[in-house]
Amino acid sequence: MSAAATPDPTATTPPSAVAERAYWCETLLIDGESTAGVRVEVGEDGRIADLTPGCAPRPRDVRLGTVLPGMANAHSHAFHRALRGRTHGAGGDFWQWREAMYLAAGRLNPDRYYALARAVFAEMLVSGWTAVGEFHYVHHRPDGSRYPREHAMELALAAAARDVGIRLVLLDTLYLAGGIGRPLAPEQRAFDDGSAAGWLERWRSLQDALGTDPGCRVSLGAAIHSVRAVPTAAMREVLAGLPSTAPLHIHLSEQPQENADCLAEYGLTPTGVLADLGALSTRLSVVHATHLTNADIALIGSAGATVVMCPTTEADLGDGIGPARRLADAGASIALGSDQNAVVDPLLEMRGLEAGERLASGERGRFDPSALLRAASANGYASLGLGDNGLRPGALCDLVEVSMDSVRTVGSVPAQVPLTATASDVLRVIVHGVIVADSGRLVCANGGATDRLPQTLLRDALTVLDNTPPTRHDPSGDRA
Repeated sequence: MSAAATPDPTATTPPSAVAERAYWCETLLIDGESTAGVRVEVGEDGRIADLTPGCAPRPRDVRLGTVLPGMANAHSHAFHRALRGRTHGAGGDFWQWREAMYLAAGRLNPDRYYALARAVFAEMLVSGWTAVGEFHYVHHRPDGSRYPREHAMELALAAAARDVGIRLVLLDTLYLAGGIGRPLAPEQRAFDDGSAAGWLERWRSLQDALGTDPGCRVSLGAAIHSVRAVPTAAMREVLAGLPSTAPLHIHLSEQPQENADCLAEYGLTPTGVLADLGALSTRLSVVHATHLTNADIALIGSAGATVVMCPTTEADLGDGIGPARRLADAGASIALGSDQNAVVDPLLEMRGLEAGERLASGERGRFDPSALLRAASANGYASLGLGDNGLRPGALCDLVEVSMDSVRTVGSVPAQVPLTATASDVLRVIVHGVIVADSGRLVCANGGATDRLPQTLLRDALTVLDNTPPTRHDPSGDRA
């Protein structure tokens, strides 16, 4: 990706397409309920201008079949995709998997990250994710030194999202420690901003670099990596220094070891630490929340925080099954994410959420199909600061058409598609009123995407990474 070829991540024009004026949906799931014959008119701003149920299509309408609201991947680490299918042979646990993840991070530079993220975002888009919250902490060179171009890695992610047409909320992440009371390890130096003040300064500068996008196609959020990676004083400084409008995310109690270390240092669980800091609120999204006490569940629920569950990753890494139903009953919102991207499929994440609950409880219907769809769509959008993605005038026009004629979905009633379909059944994907994917191919690829098949983009990006040894300092890609 040469400087001349790099897409402008601050551009606000939708990728090489003009929004259709209206879509007619044979069936549209509104609040999880099947509504027949819905005409969706799109405004110049990419939002829903009008929505009329029970009507016939007009001659120039784009006709769709069964349509779901757009779905938000509320927790992604795009570069983890490089590990798919490569970490299963030796068994082990989360901590051993993490060592392989650090090796993958050591191969990144802005050019390689752009190519990989573009491919992963393309895979997400054709699978039905219309927005993604990228929990991003690989800020600098592997040895911790800065790239000549300020925000090179962050702008590479923004350009990748713009190129394929997915909404991106860049959750720029503070990461200061290698564990509670421990310095960063050499393989973690790329994540380090030195201090909370240093990170806040870079975050504000990044906000200026990205600019303001009224269409919410690329926007900036924030994340604290975890209680084990950020001391409490630094968390307090971040909470005071961030604007209240910025969505804030944090990994929470993914592993029992985190809880044990936190109790030993602070005499509190990680949730207790956040409560003590005044961090628990509707603005906060906690990710995983797998190993919680009854008191933790009550604290998160009473604060109305969002819990981002990542069922396929939590299963893949052997994390455990989090108490999603109990958290929802306590008052938390449940959203979904793909995390390490071992699986990129919003429908399988929905199914995984319900399957985990059934396995843990011995009961069916812990989350009905409408609640699963709400977790993937409305709750995920809200978690990322994108509104609730409600299908009404003024809302973002993000839609996903699914086939009702596949071997998976034939015979299913539309309202139960979250428990029958997979990403293979996704047909057309609409973001900001524009068709951006159709039957597994990108439609609105900007000039940088020479091939519109995600698998080709993935193959090319992974080939480059595989031929790049991890290094503490890689001068290539500095122009990005």
